[in-house]
Amino acid sequence: MLGNKILDELSSQIKAVSTEADLTALWHKYLGREGIIKAQIKALAQLPLEEKRQQGPLWQQIQEQAQALFDTRAAEIRATNEEAAWQAEAQSLGLVPVKLGHLHPITQTIRKLNELFIRLGYSIMEGPEIETDEFCFQRLNVPPDHPARDMQDTFYLEEPNVLLRTQTSSIEARVLANYAPPLKVVCPGRVYRNETVNKSNHFIFHHYQGVVVMPKVSLVDLFGTFTALFQAIYGPEVKIRFRNKYYPEVEPGVGPDMQCFNCHGTGCSVCKGVGWIEMGGAGLIHPKVLTMAGLDPREWHGFAFGLGLDRWAMASYNITDIRTLLGGNLGYKPYHHENIV
Repeated sequence: MLGNKILDELSSQIKAVSTEADLTALWHKYLGREGIIKAQIKALAQLPLEEKRQQGPLWQQIQEQAQALFDTRAAEIRATNEEAAWQAEAQSLGLVPVKLGHLHPITQTIRKLNELFIRLGYSIMEGPEIETDEFCFQRLNVPPDHPARDMQDTFYLEEPNVLLRTQTSSIEARVLANYAPPLKVVCPGRVYRNETVNKSNHFIFHHYQGVVVMPKVSLVDLFGTFTALFQAIYGPEVKIRFRNKYYPEVEPGVGPDMQCFNCHGTGCSVCKGVGWIEMGGAGLIHPKVLTMAGLDPREWHGFAFGLGLDRWAMASYNITDIRTLLGGNLGYKPYHHENIV
């Protein structure tokens, strides 16, 4: 497709840009009033109505992905310039720069995701960590005999109705119950499950939930959102795949996987030998979930996704043991390709 070819060319050119002035010039070349992508969008007006309806959303996604590439590169250039200025100032005073500290990798990852989704028109919401059975399970179409309700998986404070949330989907349920569509919302937060603590699992971890409800939504919109998300966080060369998965709150369900950052697909202890890491779950919102929220599934459609924030942070900072994120070791320095087996 022409749009993908344009994005590939832009990605190649944007890597070579090292100044804000050059980046601005490149932005005008592609996204300015007379830019390459803008010209393609304007040309849609000359197409037949049916073809315009098909091509319009695709070019809109391409424009959003291109903007995400520019935003990511702009942040990198600003960080480089600030570091250089700080170093120069310190040297002029005869000082040796001292690192004072840094934000937690989870916090940094949440901020990156929030910035991206705000640009895509999403709102950010939070919800209670102590949740009820209704919003954690019932409103998400989780039947009474589902394994997630088992005492082995869920921490109950007052069985069977009060518990520590097992997923940030509970915030999605509250959003659907309290806000009228159309809506686009993301919800970061901490979740709890009765897991055995090891290299890849912990009883405390983090999710990043997203929900979109519109008159017309399809898997194309979901896949486009994921593609833009992965490329914005991990770069345009990132390799991803989608697998069919079952989740009771969506139908159909899909699981986005990313090629393992530690072994690059050859198999290691981080990816359990398969070369891919499951980064979350998603799908089109189940009609029953919409109905329980008082919405007519014939008029409203949507998609939802839940990201494993810990895995996104681990992939971003080359951390191969999830326990590192909650271990309190402020001096930890991640290294590339550690623990490859």
